[in-house]
Amino acid sequence: MATIKLPNGATIWYKKTGTGLPFLHIHGSAFGHRNFEKMTPLMAKHFEVIDFDLPGYGESHGGPALSDMSVIAEIVYELIQALGYKKVNLHGTSFGAMIGLTLSANHPEVIDRLIMSCFLARYDSAARMMRATWKRASKESGMDAVADLTSVAGFARSFYDRPEAQTQLQSMRDAFSKTTPEAFVAGTETIERTDLSSFVPKVTAPTLLLAGAEDNMTPFKPADSGVGFAQINAMRPTWDLKVLPECGHYLVIEQPETATQMIVDFMKA
Repeated sequence: MATIKLPNGATIWYKKTGTGLPFLHIHGSAFGHRNFEKMTPLMAKHFEVIDFDLPGYGESHGGPALSDMSVIAEIVYELIQALGYKKVNLHGTSFGAMIGLTLSANHPEVIDRLIMSCFLARYDSAARMMRATWKRASKESGMDAVADLTSVAGFARSFYDRPEAQTQLQSMRDAFSKTTPEAFVAGTETIERTDLSSFVPKVTAPTLLLAGAEDNMTPFKPADSGVGFAQINAMRPTWDLKVLPECGHYLVIEQPETATQMIVDFMKA
């Protein structure tokens, strides 16, 4: 693990695990790189996995305000360049998938294959209401409260019957505590004003979509005010699409083995 200073002024914490083709993970809002802590050891058996924290998350800081999805995507682009990669394979989940979609549309030359899990290209009114409660909780009660609120929406119901559920919830609280409420609110407000519908047709990389059948946070088919996997699949029917049963929004935590195998199969195809 190390840090690197980017031309935009951001200091980014990152780590590399494994060997092989470069595979970049982009975490969701609030988490930081620990979003992939269950998945990275599995992926590292096949690839060189690069995990990092966006500014305001974990150990990363500085740089431009996270006020626009394209600005955030440029941070990731500069990171790829600074680390010396000409191309990477990329998996973004939730907020990270929105960043990955933006990056793939704006800089197709640096993306080999793209995986996006559990996200909306445009949030519907229900998702915006859900996010409003989280923003308020972050300001009034801190990131521990955000961790608990997002867990209610993020996991499938059967997850809570697992023996490891409470340990995982505490791990989430620990991860969220490394994120500043300011960074979380800024990222959330960026998500809320973003519509990536026009970016979907611009992606040239082979793409895999991973969805959780019980994802209540970014549902497969949102209300008419939103754009989710149902609409994206209609726009890009040749993209691979996999729906994991008995799985919620936190797909990379609930079913990391299944998701990893789907990605490895996609990469080999």
